[in-house]
Amino acid sequence: MQYTRRDAISLGAAAAVTFSTSRAAELPGKLKRLYDNALVIDALSFARDWDDVEYEAVQQSGYTGIITSLNRRDLQTAIDELVTWRTRVEEYPDRYMIALEARDFERAKREKKLAVMMNFQNATMLEGDVDNVDALHALGMRCFQLTYNSRNRLGDGSTERTNVGLSDFGIEVVERMNKLGVLVDLSHCGRQTTLDGIEFSEKPVAITHSMIEKFRPGHPRAKVDEQIKALADKGGVFGVAALGYFIGTDPGGETTIETYADHIEHAVNVAGIEHVALSTDFPVRGIASWATKEDWYEPRLKSFKPSYDVKWPPYIPELDTPDRFRNLLVVLDRRGWKTRDLERLLGENWMRLFRDVFGN
Repeated sequence: MQYTRRDAISLGAAAAVTFSTSRAAELPGKLKRLYDNALVIDALSFARDWDDVEYEAVQQSGYTGIITSLNRRDLQTAIDELVTWRTRVEEYPDRYMIALEARDFERAKREKKLAVMMNFQNATMLEGDVDNVDALHALGMRCFQLTYNSRNRLGDGSTERTNVGLSDFGIEVVERMNKLGVLVDLSHCGRQTTLDGIEFSEKPVAITHSMIEKFRPGHPRAKVDEQIKALADKGGVFGVAALGYFIGTDPGGETTIETYADHIEHAVNVAGIEHVALSTDFPVRGIASWATKEDWYEPRLKSFKPSYDVKWPPYIPELDTPDRFRNLLVVLDRRGWKTRDLERLLGENWMRLFRDVFGN
Protein backbone atom coordinates (compact mmCIF):
# COMPACT_ATOMS: atom_id res chain seq x y z
CA MET A 1 0.00 0.00 0.00
CA GLN A 2 1.31 3.46 -0.88
CA TYR A 3 0.80 6.73 0.94
CA THR A 4 0.44 10.01 -0.89
CA ARG A 5 1.34 13.40 0.47
CA ARG A 6 -2.31 13.78 1.53
CA ASP A 7 -2.22 10.65 3.63
CA ALA A 8 -1.14 10.34 7.24
CA ILE A 9 -2.05 6.69 7.92
CA SER A 10 0.19 4.92 10.41
CA LEU A 11 2.71 2.24 9.67
CA GLY A 12 5.90 1.18 11.48
CA ALA A 13 8.12 -1.65 12.63
CA ALA A 14 11.19 -2.27 14.80
CA ALA A 15 13.94 -4.88 14.89
CA ALA A 16 16.50 -5.93 17.49
CA VAL A 17 20.28 -5.65 17.23
CA THR A 18 22.71 -6.83 19.86
CA PHE A 19 24.32 -3.99 21.79
CA SER A 20 26.36 -3.84 24.95
CA THR A 21 26.12 -0.59 26.89
CA SER A 22 28.97 0.63 29.01
CA ARG A 23 28.77 1.91 32.54
CA ALA A 24 27.80 5.57 32.76
CA ALA A 25 30.70 7.97 32.91
CA GLU A 26 31.67 9.00 36.42
CA LEU A 27 31.39 12.76 36.51
CA PRO A 28 32.41 15.04 39.37
CA GLY A 29 29.40 16.39 41.24
CA LYS A 30 29.49 19.82 39.56
CA LEU A 31 29.63 18.36 36.05
CA LYS A 32 27.03 15.71 36.83
CA ARG A 33 24.55 18.36 37.97
CA LEU A 34 25.34 20.45 34.91
CA TYR A 35 24.80 17.57 32.50
CA ASP A 36 21.70 16.23 34.22
CA ASN A 37 20.04 19.65 34.13
CA ALA A 38 21.17 20.66 30.64
CA LEU A 39 19.32 20.35 27.37
CA VAL A 40 21.51 17.89 25.45
CA ILE A 41 20.94 17.87 21.69
CA ASP A 42 22.71 15.79 19.03
CA ALA A 43 22.10 17.52 15.70
CA LEU A 44 22.56 14.44 13.52
CA SER A 45 21.75 11.03 14.92
CA PHE A 46 19.74 8.06 13.75
CA ALA A 47 19.35 4.33 14.34
CA ARG A 48 19.73 1.15 12.36
CA ASP A 49 16.65 0.03 14.31
CA TRP A 50 14.66 2.01 16.85
CA ASP A 51 14.40 -1.04 19.09
CA ASP A 52 14.68 -1.61 22.83
CA VAL A 53 18.47 -1.71 22.59
CA GLU A 54 18.63 1.70 20.93
CA TYR A 55 16.24 3.10 23.51
CA GLU A 56 18.47 1.74 26.27
CA ALA A 57 21.31 3.71 24.69
CA VAL A 58 19.08 6.80 24.55
CA GLN A 59 18.36 6.50 28.25
CA GLN A 60 22.04 6.08 29.04
CA SER A 61 23.01 9.05 26.88
CA GLY A 62 21.00 11.63 28.78
CA TYR A 63 19.97 13.12 25.43
CA THR A 64 17.07 15.56 25.36
CA GLY A 65 16.68 15.34 21.61
CA ILE A 66 18.17 14.72 18.21
CA ILE A 67 17.86 15.81 14.62
CA THR A 68 17.48 12.51 12.80
CA SER A 69 18.16 11.40 9.22
CA LEU A 70 15.39 9.92 7.08
CA ASN A 71 15.46 8.13 3.73
CA ARG A 72 14.99 10.73 0.99
CA ARG A 73 15.13 8.66 -2.21
CA ASP A 74 11.91 10.20 -3.55
CA LEU A 75 8.74 11.89 -2.33
CA GLN A 76 6.87 8.67 -1.59
CA THR A 77 9.77 7.32 0.45
CA ALA A 78 9.97 10.57 2.43
CA ILE A 79 6.25 10.50 3.19
CA ASP A 80 6.47 6.89 4.33
CA GLU A 81 9.39 7.76 6.61
CA LEU A 82 7.47 10.59 8.27
CA VAL A 83 4.37 8.41 8.69
CA THR A 84 6.50 5.66 10.23
CA TRP A 85 7.75 8.10 12.85
CA ARG A 86 4.19 9.16 13.63
CA THR A 87 3.35 5.52 14.22
CA ARG A 88 6.45 5.00 16.36
CA VAL A 89 5.45 7.87 18.63
CA GLU A 90 1.91 6.48 18.89
CA GLU A 91 3.31 3.06 19.86
CA TYR A 92 5.88 4.46 22.31
CA PRO A 93 4.43 7.71 23.69
CA ASP A 94 6.54 7.31 26.84
CA ARG A 95 9.76 7.21 24.77
CA TYR A 96 9.60 9.62 21.85
CA MET A 97 7.96 12.80 20.62
CA ILE A 98 8.24 14.59 17.29
CA ALA A 99 9.78 18.04 17.64
CA LEU A 100 7.80 20.65 15.74
CA GLU A 101 8.75 23.68 17.85
CA ALA A 102 11.64 24.62 20.10
CA ARG A 103 9.52 24.17 23.21
CA ASP A 104 9.08 20.47 22.36
CA PHE A 105 12.67 19.87 23.45
CA GLU A 106 11.94 21.51 26.79
CA ARG A 107 8.82 19.38 27.19
CA ALA A 108 10.79 16.25 26.30
CA LYS A 109 13.28 17.12 29.05
CA ARG A 110 10.51 17.50 31.62
CA GLU A 111 8.76 14.30 30.55
CA LYS A 112 11.97 12.25 30.16
CA LYS A 113 11.37 11.55 26.47
CA LEU A 114 13.53 11.94 23.39
CA ALA A 115 12.48 14.80 21.11
CA VAL A 116 13.14 13.90 17.47
CA MET A 117 13.27 16.50 14.70
CA MET A 118 12.50 15.15 11.23
CA ASN A 119 15.28 15.83 8.73
CA PHE A 120 16.41 14.69 5.28
CA GLN A 121 20.05 14.82 4.19
CA ASN A 122 19.18 15.85 0.63
CA ALA A 123 16.43 17.54 -1.37
CA THR A 124 15.85 14.67 -3.82
CA MET A 125 12.46 13.95 -2.21
CA LEU A 126 11.16 17.29 -3.53
CA GLU A 127 11.28 15.87 -7.07
CA GLY A 128 11.70 19.36 -8.50
CA ASP A 129 8.44 20.69 -7.00
CA VAL A 130 8.78 23.43 -4.37
CA ASP A 131 5.23 22.73 -3.12
CA ASN A 132 6.48 19.42 -1.77
CA VAL A 133 8.26 21.42 0.94
CA ASP A 134 4.77 22.35 2.18
CA ALA A 135 3.55 18.76 2.04
CA LEU A 136 6.48 17.38 4.01
CA HIS A 137 6.33 20.24 6.51
CA ALA A 138 2.67 19.41 7.14
CA LEU A 139 3.72 15.83 8.00
CA GLY A 140 6.35 16.99 10.49
CA MET A 141 9.57 17.75 8.58
CA ARG A 142 11.45 20.66 10.12
CA CYS A 143 14.90 20.45 8.51
CA PHE A 144 16.69 19.25 5.39
CA GLN A 145 19.98 19.63 3.55
CA LEU A 146 19.92 21.51 0.28
CA THR A 147 22.27 18.92 -1.24
CA TYR A 148 24.12 15.76 -0.31
CA ASN A 149 27.58 15.10 -1.80
CA SER A 150 26.73 15.30 -5.49
CA ARG A 151 24.82 17.88 -7.51
CA ASN A 152 21.04 17.97 -7.42
CA ARG A 153 18.46 20.42 -8.78
CA LEU A 154 19.22 22.92 -6.00
CA GLY A 155 23.00 23.16 -6.28
CA ASP A 156 26.38 21.48 -6.02
CA GLY A 157 27.26 19.06 -3.24
CA SER A 158 30.54 18.80 -1.39
CA THR A 159 32.18 16.22 -3.67
CA GLU A 160 30.97 17.68 -6.97
CA ARG A 161 33.76 18.62 -9.39
CA THR A 162 32.21 22.05 -10.02
CA ASN A 163 31.48 24.79 -7.52
CA VAL A 164 28.65 26.86 -8.97
CA GLY A 165 26.45 27.30 -5.91
CA LEU A 166 22.66 27.42 -5.71
CA SER A 167 20.41 27.25 -8.76
CA ASP A 168 17.35 29.46 -9.19
CA PHE A 169 15.27 26.53 -7.98
CA GLY A 170 17.54 26.21 -4.97
CA ILE A 171 16.92 29.83 -4.03
CA GLU A 172 13.18 29.31 -4.48
CA VAL A 173 13.34 26.32 -2.12
CA VAL A 174 15.26 28.31 0.50
CA GLU A 175 12.62 31.05 0.33
CA ARG A 176 9.86 28.49 0.86
CA MET A 177 11.73 26.93 3.79
CA ASN A 178 12.05 30.36 5.38
CA LYS A 179 8.35 31.06 4.90
CA LEU A 180 7.22 27.78 6.44
CA GLY A 181 9.82 27.52 9.20
CA VAL A 182 12.08 24.73 7.94
CA LEU A 183 15.73 24.79 9.00
CA VAL A 184 18.19 25.10 6.10
CA ASP A 185 21.04 22.60 6.59
CA LEU A 186 24.27 23.06 4.60
CA SER A 187 26.35 20.21 6.00
CA HIS A 188 27.03 18.33 2.75
CA CYS A 189 26.81 21.33 0.43
CA GLY A 190 29.66 22.46 -1.80
CA ARG A 191 31.68 25.52 -0.85
CA GLN A 192 29.74 28.07 -2.92
CA THR A 193 26.41 26.36 -2.25
CA THR A 194 27.14 26.74 1.46
CA LEU A 195 27.90 30.44 1.09
CA ASP A 196 24.84 30.95 -1.14
CA GLY A 197 22.61 29.15 1.37
CA ILE A 198 23.77 31.52 4.09
CA GLU A 199 23.39 34.60 1.88
CA PHE A 200 19.97 33.87 0.39
CA SER A 201 18.30 32.62 3.57
CA GLU A 202 16.50 35.34 5.48
CA LYS A 203 16.59 33.18 8.59
CA PRO A 204 19.71 31.77 10.25
CA VAL A 205 20.84 28.40 8.93
CA ALA A 206 22.67 25.35 10.26
CA ILE A 207 25.64 23.24 9.43
CA THR A 208 24.40 20.39 11.60
CA HIS A 209 27.39 18.05 11.26
CA SER A 210 30.75 18.96 9.84
CA MET A 211 34.35 19.61 10.86
CA ILE A 212 37.17 22.12 10.54
CA GLU A 213 39.07 22.28 7.25
CA LYS A 214 42.23 23.46 9.01
CA PHE A 215 42.50 20.04 10.66
CA ARG A 216 41.29 18.08 7.59
CA PRO A 217 42.78 20.05 4.69
CA GLY A 218 41.21 19.22 1.36
CA HIS A 219 38.43 17.05 2.80
CA PRO A 220 35.23 17.88 0.87
CA ARG A 221 33.05 17.68 3.98
CA ALA A 222 35.10 20.12 6.03
CA LYS A 223 34.13 23.79 6.29
CA VAL A 224 36.58 26.67 6.03
CA ASP A 225 36.68 29.59 8.45
CA GLU A 226 35.02 31.90 5.91
CA GLN A 227 31.92 29.70 5.81
CA ILE A 228 31.77 29.29 9.59
CA LYS A 229 32.13 33.04 10.19
CA ALA A 230 29.48 33.86 7.57
CA LEU A 231 27.12 31.36 9.21
CA ALA A 232 27.65 32.93 12.63
CA ASP A 233 27.23 36.48 11.32
CA LYS A 234 23.72 35.52 10.14
CA GLY A 235 22.87 33.90 13.51
CA GLY A 236 23.46 30.27 12.47
CA VAL A 237 24.95 27.35 14.39
CA PHE A 238 27.83 25.06 13.42
CA GLY A 239 27.56 21.47 14.69
CA VAL A 240 30.83 19.56 15.05
CA ALA A 241 30.50 15.92 13.95
CA ALA A 242 32.11 13.17 16.06
CA LEU A 243 33.05 10.64 13.38
CA GLY A 244 36.69 9.71 13.91
CA TYR A 245 37.66 9.64 10.25
CA PHE A 246 36.09 13.08 9.78
CA ILE A 247 38.05 14.85 12.49
CA GLY A 248 41.33 12.90 12.44
CA THR A 249 44.41 14.98 11.71
CA ASP A 250 47.13 12.37 11.16
CA PRO A 251 46.40 9.35 8.91
CA GLY A 252 49.11 7.39 10.71
CA GLY A 253 48.41 8.65 14.19
CA GLU A 254 45.82 8.40 16.91
CA THR A 255 42.60 10.37 16.84
CA THR A 256 41.10 10.89 20.29
CA ILE A 257 38.41 12.85 22.04
CA GLU A 258 41.00 15.59 22.45
CA THR A 259 41.05 15.93 18.66
CA TYR A 260 37.29 16.42 18.73
CA ALA A 261 37.70 19.11 21.38
CA ASP A 262 40.27 20.85 19.15
CA HIS A 263 37.69 21.13 16.36
CA ILE A 264 35.11 22.51 18.77
CA GLU A 265 37.47 25.12 20.19
CA HIS A 266 38.61 26.26 16.75
CA ALA A 267 34.98 26.72 15.70
CA VAL A 268 34.33 28.75 18.85
CA ASN A 269 37.34 30.95 18.14
CA VAL A 270 35.99 31.66 14.63
CA ALA A 271 32.24 31.87 15.25
CA GLY A 272 31.84 32.69 18.94
CA ILE A 273 30.49 30.43 21.68
CA GLU A 274 26.85 31.24 20.79
CA HIS A 275 27.23 29.62 17.36
CA VAL A 276 28.84 26.20 17.98
CA ALA A 277 27.16 23.00 19.14
CA LEU A 278 27.37 19.20 19.00
CA SER A 279 26.44 16.32 16.73
CA THR A 280 27.66 12.80 16.00
CA ASP A 281 26.54 11.54 12.55
CA PHE A 282 25.94 8.02 13.86
CA PRO A 283 23.47 6.11 16.07
CA VAL A 284 23.11 6.85 19.78
CA ARG A 285 24.42 3.35 20.52
CA GLY A 286 27.54 4.11 18.49
CA ILE A 287 29.11 2.22 15.61
CA ALA A 288 31.39 -0.46 17.09
CA SER A 289 28.52 -2.51 18.53
CA TRP A 290 27.15 -3.46 15.10
CA ALA A 291 29.35 -2.36 12.17
CA THR A 292 31.92 -4.54 10.49
CA LYS A 293 34.61 -3.68 7.97
CA GLU A 294 32.67 -5.63 5.34
CA ASP A 295 29.27 -3.97 5.85
CA TRP A 296 30.39 -0.45 6.80
CA TYR A 297 33.83 0.38 5.43
CA GLU A 298 33.98 -1.49 2.13
CA PRO A 299 30.63 -0.19 0.75
CA ARG A 300 31.72 3.37 1.50
CA LEU A 301 34.88 2.91 -0.52
CA LYS A 302 32.59 2.32 -3.50
CA SER A 303 30.00 5.03 -2.82
CA PHE A 304 32.31 7.89 -1.75
CA LYS A 305 35.08 9.50 -3.77
CA PRO A 306 38.69 8.94 -2.60
CA SER A 307 38.74 12.52 -1.29
CA TYR A 308 36.34 11.40 1.45
CA ASP A 309 39.27 9.53 2.99
CA VAL A 310 37.09 6.88 4.63
CA LYS A 311 38.96 4.95 7.32
CA TRP A 312 38.46 1.89 9.46
CA PRO A 313 37.60 1.98 12.28
CA PRO A 314 35.57 5.15 11.75
CA TYR A 315 34.92 5.97 15.39
CA ILE A 316 36.71 7.38 18.44
CA PRO A 317 36.22 4.99 21.41
CA GLU A 318 35.48 7.75 23.93
CA LEU A 319 32.77 9.10 21.64
CA ASP A 320 31.33 5.76 20.51
CA THR A 321 29.58 5.14 23.83
CA PRO A 322 26.23 6.74 24.73
CA ASP A 323 28.18 8.58 27.44
CA ARG A 324 30.11 10.49 24.75
CA PHE A 325 29.08 14.00 25.73
CA ARG A 326 29.71 13.32 29.41
CA ASN A 327 33.21 12.25 28.41
CA LEU A 328 33.55 15.44 26.39
CA LEU A 329 32.43 17.53 29.35
CA VAL A 330 35.37 16.25 31.39
CA VAL A 331 37.82 17.21 28.63
CA LEU A 332 36.40 20.70 28.18
CA ASP A 333 36.21 21.31 31.93
CA ARG A 334 39.88 20.40 32.17
CA ARG A 335 40.57 22.94 29.42
CA GLY A 336 38.94 25.66 31.48
CA TRP A 337 35.48 25.95 29.95
CA LYS A 338 32.90 27.88 31.99
CA THR A 339 29.60 26.31 33.04
CA ARG A 340 27.53 28.73 30.96
CA ASP A 341 29.51 27.98 27.82
CA LEU A 342 29.14 24.23 28.33
CA GLU A 343 25.36 24.66 28.61
CA ARG A 344 25.33 26.58 25.34
CA LEU A 345 27.40 23.92 23.61
CA LEU A 346 25.33 20.98 24.87
CA GLY A 347 22.03 22.30 23.60
CA GLU A 348 21.12 25.90 24.24
CA ASN A 349 22.65 27.13 21.00
CA TRP A 350 20.51 24.71 19.02
CA MET A 351 17.48 25.83 21.02
CA ARG A 352 18.07 29.48 20.16
CA LEU A 353 18.36 28.58 16.48
CA PHE A 354 15.17 26.51 16.62
CA ARG A 355 13.28 29.44 18.13
CA ASP A 356 14.56 31.74 15.42
CA VAL A 357 13.58 29.37 12.61
CA PHE A 358 10.33 27.69 13.60
CA GLY A 359 9.16 29.41 16.76
CA ASN A 360 8.86 28.77 20.44
